[in-house]
Amino acid sequence: MKKEIHPKYYENIQGKCACGKVFKINSTAQEINVEICGHCHPFYTGSQQLIDTAGRVERFKARKAKAKTPTKVRKNTKTQK
Repeated sequence: MKKEIHPKYYENIQGKCACGKVFKINSTAQEINVEICGHCHPFYTGSQQLIDTAGRVERFKARKAKAKTPTKVRKNTKTQK
């Protein structure tokens, strides 16, 4: 193996989750911040927590409902020559 090409390996660094959980891991980065961990992930907790930022879910549901409604078909008023 070539020397001095591998990144430095840190042991027992702190990983932090957005939910506030702090855990110790080994990594090549000195600090790791994650959004979802095993403590707050719905698969492990058994309950779903919906994180809605700026009404994204409502906007999606509105677009979906709008797509399902039939639209009026306009007749071409210009005559084709």
